[in-house]
Amino acid sequence: MKTEVLPADHSHSMAQALNVLRNSGIVAFPTDTVYGLGAIAFDVQGVDRLYGVKGRSHTKAIAVLLAETEQLGQVASEITTDARKLAAAFWPGPLTLILPRHPQVPDVVSPTPTIGVRIPDHPVSLSLLAAAGPMAVTSANLSGRDNTSTAQEVLDQLDGRVHLVIDGGRTPGGVPSTVIDCTGPELKVVRAGPIKPEQLLKALTG
Repeated sequence: MKTEVLPADHSHSMAQALNVLRNSGIVAFPTDTVYGLGAIAFDVQGVDRLYGVKGRSHTKAIAVLLAETEQLGQVASEITTDARKLAAAFWPGPLTLILPRHPQVPDVVSPTPTIGVRIPDHPVSLSLLAAAGPMAVTSANLSGRDNTSTAQEVLDQLDGRVHLVIDGGRTPGGVPSTVIDCTGPELKVVRAGPIKPEQLLKALTG
């Protein structure tokens, strides 16, 4: 496979990305944290390919990225008041919420009844997600290797393994999102990240 690279501002970049995704292909693109590797969330073949490209175990769930909060009902079956408060405070942004998975989301996305969801704060990501709909997205690196912050870093690890890389320059964050489990009686920090506990507390109580 030859990996195509297109600048994010190329006139055909979004159309080509959609063509790849709708044919169960894999696209790498910049987010507000690191470069992501994505397939359409409801495409079993595409998501299965995503695991293979990354060398990721199918026992590990893949998060879903959205373009807007209104899409949340497509991928999550229950959204608590606390989850809505956090989404309102930090989306778009580097916060992933773990929620009960909607039945229409394929098992290949998550082997558990839950799913991680977020809205990235990056114009390229948001344009792609608005056009493609919810996407299963994992960091654009081989499992166990460093996260990638530029298109070249993506190519260094994944050249010949992905169909398209959208080059949007260096990502502004460089650190994976904060992950909060919203499925239990109390919220739980699963992964520390850019959003700190005191910010979360303020959003919930303020």
